[in-house]
Amino acid sequence: MAAKAEPIGPRNGHELAPLNTRADGSERPHGVTIVLQGSRNSLQRDAPDEDRAAWSGKLQFFLSIIGYSVGLGNIWRFPYLCQQNGGGAFLIPFLIMLILEGIPLFLIEMAIGQKMRLGSLGVWNTIHPWLGGIGIASCVVTLFVALYYNVIITWVFFYLFNSIRLSADKLPWAHCPQDNGTAEAECTKASATVYYWYREALDASPSIEEPGAPRWWIVLYLLLAWIIVFFIVMKGIQSSGKVVYFTSLFPYVVLTIFFVRGITLPGSADGIIHMYKPKLAKLLDPTVWLDAATQVFYSFGLAFGSLIAFGSYNTPNNNCVRDVLLVSVCNALTAIYASVVIFSILGFKAYTMVEKCITKEIKVLAMHQIGGFMLNSTQEYYEEHYPTLNSTVTSALNLTGCAMSKQLEEAAEGTGLAFIVFTQAILKLTPAPFWSIIFFLMLLSLGLGSQIGIMEGMLCTIFDIDFFKRFSKPVITGFVCTICFFVGLIFTTGAGEYWLKMFDSFAGTIGLVVVALLEMVAVVYVYGHERFTNDIYEMTGYRPGLYWQVTWRYVGPFIVSCILLSSLIFMLLNPPTYGAWNAEEGRVEKTPYPSWVLGIAVAMILAGILPIPVVLLLRRFQCLALDVDIHQGSIRRIETTVSTKEMMSDQDSSDSEQTPRTTDRYEDSSSSDEEILNAKYSTGTGIRLSMKPINHNPNTFKMDVVD
Repeated sequence: MAAKAEPIGPRNGHELAPLNTRADGSERPHGVTIVLQGSRNSLQRDAPDEDRAAWSGKLQFFLSIIGYSVGLGNIWRFPYLCQQNGGGAFLIPFLIMLILEGIPLFLIEMAIGQKMRLGSLGVWNTIHPWLGGIGIASCVVTLFVALYYNVIITWVFFYLFNSIRLSADKLPWAHCPQDNGTAEAECTKASATVYYWYREALDASPSIEEPGAPRWWIVLYLLLAWIIVFFIVMKGIQSSGKVVYFTSLFPYVVLTIFFVRGITLPGSADGIIHMYKPKLAKLLDPTVWLDAATQVFYSFGLAFGSLIAFGSYNTPNNNCVRDVLLVSVCNALTAIYASVVIFSILGFKAYTMVEKCITKEIKVLAMHQIGGFMLNSTQEYYEEHYPTLNSTVTSALNLTGCAMSKQLEEAAEGTGLAFIVFTQAILKLTPAPFWSIIFFLMLLSLGLGSQIGIMEGMLCTIFDIDFFKRFSKPVITGFVCTICFFVGLIFTTGAGEYWLKMFDSFAGTIGLVVVALLEMVAVVYVYGHERFTNDIYEMTGYRPGLYWQVTWRYVGPFIVSCILLSSLIFMLLNPPTYGAWNAEEGRVEKTPYPSWVLGIAVAMILAGILPIPVVLLLRRFQCLALDVDIHQGSIRRIETTVSTKEMMSDQDSSDSEQTPRTTDRYEDSSSSDEEILNAKYSTGTGIRLSMKPINHNPNTFKMDVVD
């Protein structure tokens, strides 16, 4: 028995309305449903989705965006890039790329999500059916990144719980083990912090081909990490929105505490000066500009679909332009501020290492009675007389010289900075356990904030698919987290860090850049930059001017294309390697990936790219039915007078002036079902739609564009 017709609302069932209700309210004998098969022009949403989640306030939205975009890269990647690429001079290309690449693409994702009020998949489907693969590709890449990003949170948990000690001597990475065996020898050749990271935390294997069994302690911490992520995101922004108040604000509290402590330490000024002393000659190196563009791209979390999801939860009249500018400035200033904090502490570490080095070399020189050195010689005496010594003598005694610049040149990034270099610096602070706890709490907050955004982008795409709407959000979220946990067990083996390096190098690079490039092309050239400009004006009252038009249409796509091409060329010219731990020598050795691992890497890259051409071809040749939301407009009957809601198209505004708006009720109660089945419709824009029964079923039929 046919059910009563429901009002046409914002739904992802992608149907019009059942044509089973007459104007007098009586039911037709058969329920007839129109399913839209294709569209020549893009569709857009003007009516807000009443069922869609929304931010509880402006502060919650802003903190969520900050927590997502300000991540671990601001702490352990940006300072390294500054140090390696000209110090303070690196800020010039960084800020230029921020203006020309980061902010324009940031606004595209935020504004299109706010306008469409859909996730990544729905947005690109709506702009054009052939572009639906962009949303799928984005979701696949986001899944890969979510897999290994939570492993970093796992390692942070390990260090956090092992930081709960009473004194610095009790911290497990403070001393080498005293067993008079291989462990002590391995630690002596490396250092206590390096040994603890590779042997105690990871129990690293010799190579990626000898992973061994999962390390039970890492498995437990990984399970804890995914359980926490599940409870944070299980209800979408209704649950995660409450957590961001901590994950977004706490890192700034910790950075400020470290800053106040750091600038009072000896050697901190040397570290900061070394960090930001400009080397303008570096600006002539193209790789410096490429590093700046790449850092901007990844620091904003572009192309994950998360920014589109966050934007879709905003009200239609939210000033997204102001939000983008505020977040961009906050992101850049946080990276600079964090670099000052990091290098003030590293400067202090270098100072202590230099003192230790000088004491050791004075002792050696005094024992050999060279240069007038005695056991009680001062540091000033060493600095004055050491440069005058014969280089042959110093080489024979294995003396290298002790200088701050030499210590500060020892660059580190990523896990090496967080779990080795900084943990060694923390040992010099008092009380060391306190500084260790708040440091890893800060990393945990940064990691969770970004992971929340990553998961939200992926889950929002999944929730926009009709099939999954029959399940509750906690069920879908729990299923996804469970799958991610079991797949993530590969990172708990002795080769876990090697696999993470591989995922980071391949899964989240090429695919994201391709998605970002196609996003700009889709919005600017398919959807139309003029229409997009009008959308922003309608939402914010601000009309984007020349700067936005030039960066959207030309500069932004060019920069992203350069990132893509350079990444591909770099991969081809430089065979990928990973750092394998050599226990016998106590150091990391660069090792090429085996061919089968590179095969997996290529498969991951293709998995993040192929959905785009596959969906395009399937829909081009009508092998894949299109599902889109339709909320307003009318499909006018040509042979009969039955009407439904007006379907939106490129010329909705002009059509509304020429044709009167129809009502939700059907005007002709005398139309027979045979007339309906044999009818053709027009959208009012010159596009003709024909209705064809699906599987010879007279109650359901699809509507095709008639050329």
